Amino acid sequence: MAPTFEDLIAEAESVSVEGWDFSWLDGRATEERPSWGYARSMGERMARADAALDVQTGGGEVLAAVPKLPPLTVATEAWPPNLARATALLRPRGVAVVADEDEPPLPFADDAFALVVSRHPVTTWWEEIARVLQPGGTYFSQQVGPASVFELVEYFLGPQPPEVRRRRHPDDAGALTEAAGLEVVDLRSESLRTEFFDVGAVVYFLRKVIWMVPGFTVDRYRAELRALHERIRTDGPFVAHTTRFLIEARKPA
Repeated sequence: MAPTFEDLIAEAESVSVEGWDFSWLDGRATEERPSWGYARSMGERMARADAALDVQTGGGEVLAAVPKLPPLTVATEAWPPNLARATALLRPRGVAVVADEDEPPLPFADDAFALVVSRHPVTTWWEEIARVLQPGGTYFSQQVGPASVFELVEYFLGPQPPEVRRRRHPDDAGALTEAAGLEVVDLRSESLRTEFFDVGAVVYFLRKVIWMVPGFTVDRYRAELRALHERIRTDGPFVAHTTRFLIEARKPA
């Protein structure tokens, strides 16, 4: 028999959401991947660098998968559960993991790194990125774009105003990059189909990505979740669209 609403909810509430590994969603949700292949492209740049910094590394999963790390590789992270996970994962690779709140300044000297990377940073302090990059150094980042998965956000929160839907726009990121004294080398974005196959997948996602629906709890949104469960059973997967943009910038030599 198909699991009941209560079964799905109980399962999704009980699973750990530490780290930045979404493998629990395998078979329960899908998301198209950007065409540029961030992890592969980042790994290629890592192989050519002598000193690199991964800002907001999360649980360190992406950095740990890089085949060849620079002789000096450092990662920062703010959230204690992720910090412990990243340290355990990256220390065997010789990576120094530094506890750092997501506020300037970065705890590094000027011109310290040939490469700074970041996948899905919560915020980007462009002046700090520029400061710690060596002349001729590169910033390479995949970021969440505007109105990402907003079909799901607005299902729970209702229509969002235009200024909220525009937040994290790649054009704004490009302007801030240049204002910090960096030269934009590449800037592109994509909208990617995302599907949730059961209500448990939605609960897990919102528990993990806590800024999507601030203050989300099952008790607070039980009625909406039950209606969503019935909708998925009747109409099939809940479809949303993830937005991502890639930005590569260089500090003038």
